[in-house]
Amino acid sequence: MNIPSELLYSPEHEWVKIEDTIAYVGITDYAQKELGDIVFLDVESVGDTLKTGEVFGSVEAVKTVSDLFMPVSGKVLELNSEVENSPDLVNTDPYGKGWIIKVELTDSSTIHLLNAEKYKELVG
Repeated sequence: MNIPSELLYSPEHEWVKIEDTIAYVGITDYAQKELGDIVFLDVESVGDTLKTGEVFGSVEAVKTVSDLFMPVSGKVLELNSEVENSPDLVNTDPYGKGWIIKVELTDSSTIHLLNAEKYKELVG
């Protein structure tokens, strides 16, 4: 299982890459494997300011639908148009082209997030 050390992780299986005041958010390799083939992403929160833990959208796989939770607080700036058009990128490249949203941070606290080592312990 791929768990890049430079990212932070939520217990709900989202990853975060922070660059200054911007965060890129996606779901982890573990999450995409558990969900199976992803066929649709529903993100209607672009432009909204959400707090950590709030739902920013959902991901639909062949057999299930799962909510997506904000791992950080901020304003949702953008939905990755590549995954909107090709949701399977979340399966094939979850940490690269498969990022889901871009967020402008309103709170820089990441204390609740896990580093790669702690996330590895969480998922076994």
